[in-house]
Amino acid sequence: MLPANFRKAVTESSGSKNLLLVSKHPTWECLVGYGESRRDGLLAEIDRAEELAARAGQPFDRDMAYFQLYDCAEISFDNSGRFIIPQYLRELVGIAEGIYLQGSGPFFTLWAPAVLARQQGAQWASAQAACASLMRGGK
Repeated sequence: MLPANFRKAVTESSGSKNLLLVSKHPTWECLVGYGESRRDGLLAEIDRAEELAARAGQPFDRDMAYFQLYDCAEISFDNSGRFIIPQYLRELVGIAEGIYLQGSGPFFTLWAPAVLARQQGAQWASAQAACASLMRGGK
């Protein structure tokens, strides 16, 4: 279930529609969720990346950038926040029974608790502690 604060942000970002976009995070073993307006920002990032590559004399594959941008599932959710992540995405990141959502600005991440627990480094400690507490029934 999408928590109320996430639901509100995604609905506003998706033009008042209950529409969540979900894709595999490009480097982490988790999913990324966001609303439709995030695509506008990502399109601008593609333009900037292409410009930087041109200045540096480096190749830039705009087709691949578009492929990655639109390689997401469009998932509807009901007013209480219930939604279903396609099986192929769940399998990519090990989501089975539980799921942990972590807010991170213009998007949020969706984790299998066991995968999040395996992350190394102090930067993960707060999310790992919050996830572990929720798994024990805490708030």
